[in-house]
Amino acid sequence: MDDLVEDALDRDIPPRKTRRPLWVEEPVGRPRMPDPVRRAAVRAVLVVSLTLIAAVIAMLGAAGESWLAAPAMLTAIGFTVVATWAVLDVWITRQVWNQRNGVVSSPSSAARRLRRERRRGRRRARSEARAAARRGRLSGTGARTA
Repeated sequence: MDDLVEDALDRDIPPRKTRRPLWVEEPVGRPRMPDPVRRAAVRAVLVVSLTLIAAVIAMLGAAGESWLAAPAMLTAIGFTVVATWAVLDVWITRQVWNQRNGVVSSPSSAARRLRRERRRGRRRARSEARAAARRGRLSGTGARTA
């Protein structure tokens, strides 16, 4: 009986290597938006979608010569004002977030090179000043400043 079980286990069944995970994280090209900015963006998308729906209702009501055309048009105009404010809110929230929390930036190679040159110049000037002070002490002029 054991031979039958072993034969059944060996026959035509490839061995399972390792279990692959159910969820695999993939790196994203750009970092995630901050929470306040994302909330403002979601609000803006919802308000803009309602504005488009109101505009379509107003257009269809006007095309069908319905009595709902005038109230729908006024509603669409009001939604347009609110949608403009919502989109501006996204922009302002993003600017405020960047101003308060800073943005991650790396200096360009040109800026690095300029800083490196300035640093070398300052080091050279300090070493020359120290050497001149040493020469003044060694020559014995005795002109010391307190």
